[in-house]
Amino acid sequence: MLLKYWSQSILATLLALALPALSMAQVSVNVSVNVPPPELPVYDQPPIPGDGYIWTPGYWAWGDDIQDYYWVPGTWVLAPQPEYLWTPGYWGWSGGVFLWNAGYWGPHVGFYGGVNYGYGYGGSGFEGGYWQGGHLYYNRSVTNVGTVNITNVYNKTVINNVTVTHVSYNGGSGGVRAQATSAELAAAREPHLAAIPAQRQQEQAARGNPVLRASANKGHPPIAATARPGAFSGAGVVGSRGSTVSAAHAESPHPAAAPPRPAAAPPRAPAEQRTTPEARTSPEARAPAETRTPAEARTPAEPRQAPPPSAQPRPAAPKPKAEPHPEHPPSKEEDREHHPP
Repeated sequence: MLLKYWSQSILATLLALALPALSMAQVSVNVSVNVPPPELPVYDQPPIPGDGYIWTPGYWAWGDDIQDYYWVPGTWVLAPQPEYLWTPGYWGWSGGVFLWNAGYWGPHVGFYGGVNYGYGYGGSGFEGGYWQGGHLYYNRSVTNVGTVNITNVYNKTVINNVTVTHVSYNGGSGGVRAQATSAELAAAREPHLAAIPAQRQQEQAARGNPVLRASANKGHPPIAATARPGAFSGAGVVGSRGSTVSAAHAESPHPAAAPPRPAAAPPRAPAEQRTTPEARTSPEARAPAETRTPAEARTPAEPRQAPPPSAQPRPAAPKPKAEPHPEHPPSKEEDREHHPP
């Protein structure tokens, strides 16, 4: 069950237990839970949309109203300003609960719990690229450049000296055992920015999609990553490996809302009444067709046309054509009118 700590003094105490060397200006602890988040899903990174974008990995967030974890898909976002990199948020165990430490933008990547989010975020630092001269250079070995024309790229093999796991939290039973380095502590004291609106949009969209809840997808979200924030359908949307629902069918949180559309069919009833034999044979109904050929005049009134001349030897064929109105079979005069000798 969710436990909250609204008092600033309690927040400061819990934070001091978790990371005593970090200040409140560096880390935002705004939610705590007494159950651990699921493991990180395995997924492919969608291609980068263009130059200047930085990959922000997916993570498990907690919803108070739903009392459940939900997956926030990883996505590409534009850096809020040049020379800034993203430090992912992470769950950390402290005082008998799991605390969420929000991510932030800054000149250097800080501590994110040692969690291996992948694609450059191997648990410490960022191997996906670096800034130089106001341009971001991308490491193709961990970045899906795709077919985008980006010339500021390089290749550097990333070697993980630790066992690669999918654990999504730091500390506690089964959690990642990692502590902040001196460089990460220094990064925590630098000026930084909170998540930008595009990132908040991604989280809000994920919160409103029931299929992204851990109780529904069992740790395998059908939408694991997106090419752009808030775009949960179309090109650039990928699902996690092992998901039983395709990303193409997971975008709409209310798939049952589509069936009411057939209710628009009743207004077409007057058109069906005009197709009765009386409407087709009355002189008033045929008057507007004086300037058109007989075939053209009958086309709007007969959704099912008579067979071509070659099919005339089969006299029984016209009867099924009158199926919409079996109670008014065509008279012999009508039959001769529609099928001249």
